[in-house]
Amino acid sequence: MNILIVGGGKVGISLADMLGVHGHQVTVIEMRDAVFVKNQRLVPTARHILGDGCNPVILREAGVENMDAVVAVTGDDEDNLVVAKLAKHEYGVARVIARINNPKNEWLFTPKLGVDIALSHASLLARLIHEELSLGDLVPLLKLSQGRISLAEIVIPPDSSAVGKRVEELQLPKDCVLATLLRDGHPLIPRSDTVLAAHDRVIALVQSDQQAHLVRTLAH
Repeated sequence: MNILIVGGGKVGISLADMLGVHGHQVTVIEMRDAVFVKNQRLVPTARHILGDGCNPVILREAGVENMDAVVAVTGDDEDNLVVAKLAKHEYGVARVIARINNPKNEWLFTPKLGVDIALSHASLLARLIHEELSLGDLVPLLKLSQGRISLAEIVIPPDSSAVGKRVEELQLPKDCVLATLLRDGHPLIPRSDTVLAAHDRVIALVQSDQQAHLVRTLAH
């Protein structure tokens, strides 16, 4: 994929390096001379452009019209929104991702302003802390549908109220399917009359916002 990164700071250049390793064609726009020169040395596989990513002339020089994705990760929220709006509404880029530096500005980063995916360090950290505190017994294996659905694994502890119950007796989340169950290393297909036992490893397909409900049902 062709990916344009606007902002060659620590976040942007690290992202460029990782995406390049995975075979993507990466272009980085950076407006600071010294950082631009350093980035050429740090990630020689990327294409580097010196200039202001909010300037349509610079964006066109970078080939924004041919990009599969644009990622705006400057240290200025206003700049990131300008880049996002230009990329989406002026040049029709399919996927636009923007970094939020100040959590108070999160409400601005919407599809209306050209942002498909908004990345907030504060929100990500809060979500990780929440999941660690409330979903400690659950291990997400795979995210689907842009993170709205999770394939997750949970081990049933010996003191769980689910031990000895049939699947049909469980108060599972509304949108949850028990995909498989591992007992003593052997896979079982959970059916309505399957009785759960301590140390069963349950793999479930569940909506991400219902994971805490699944933990309460199987692990408490």
